[in-house]
Parts: sequence; structure tokens; C-alpha cells
Amino acid sequence: MQLTQKETSLLKDLKEQEQICVEKYSKYSADACDAQLKNLFMQIGQTEKQHLNTVNQIMGGTVPAMQSGGNQQKQSSFTPTYNTADSSQNKQKDSYLCTDLLSTEKHVSSTYNTCIFEFKDTNIRNTLNHIQKEEQQHGEQIYNYMTQNGMYN
Repeated sequence: MQLTQKETSLLKDLKEQEQICVEKYSKYSADACDAQLKNLFMQIGQTEKQHLNTVNQIMGGTVPAMQSGGNQQKQSSFTPTYNTADSSQNKQKDSYLCTDLLSTEKHVSSTYNTCIFEFKDTNIRNTLNHIQKEEQQHGEQIYNYMTQNGMYN
């Protein structure tokens, strides 16, 4: 598989974005106050590591096969940790972490969207689309946590 210069450049951008995601989820899982949030960040962080590995494989000339059914939404229900009137420092800190990661997921999903249209190889496009759907699911999981804990306006 021969990548164009533009495709190679786009993959480098995706790699940087995925590295940032891996680092943020690792750091934020350690920084989160709520145990449920720590767990959520660790789970998403593992998926981000898989995304980084996939991008690296594509850069190396291999398009990995995506697991069928991997696009299925993981239903996540959270027992609210904070009530809507709670304005504790822990809730404020966790809210900040969630807001930052939700913003990051929006940006990363948008980056994948642009890249999908720029690749000529259908298998690469499908792989990037698969990852983009997972990024959107990450955003939804964070959004759900935030709304259930009175953190999203």
C-alpha cells in the first residue's frame, strides 16, 4: 500500500491527536475524584491506545481488520455521585476534567471526519470511520456521566 504525501501527513496528525488522548485519559484517570469516573477514563484510555496502534499500523503499510460489532454503543449507566446542588471542589474538578475531554473528543472526531474524505483506499476509510464512531461514543459516555451528575448545562 502506497500512501500519498497528504495521507501520510494526515496520519501524522491523527497519531499526535491519539497520543494526546492516551496521555490525557491516563493523567485524568489518576486525577479524577470519583471512582466511576476514574474507571470510565481508564476504559476509554485503553481504546485510545488501540486507536494509536491502528494509526501506527496504517502508517507502516498495514490496514488492520476491525472487529465486527465494534461500533455497537456501549450502554453506560452511572449511579450519580454528585447531586445537582453539590458544588464541592471534587465535583468542580471532575467537571473540569470531563469538559476538557469532551472538547478533546469533539476535536478528534472532527479530525477523523476530515481524514476519511482524503484517503483513496476504501479499507483505510472504513477503518478511520470505525475509529471516529468510537470517538463519538466516548463523547457520549462522558456527556452521559456529566448529565447524570448535574455537570452539563
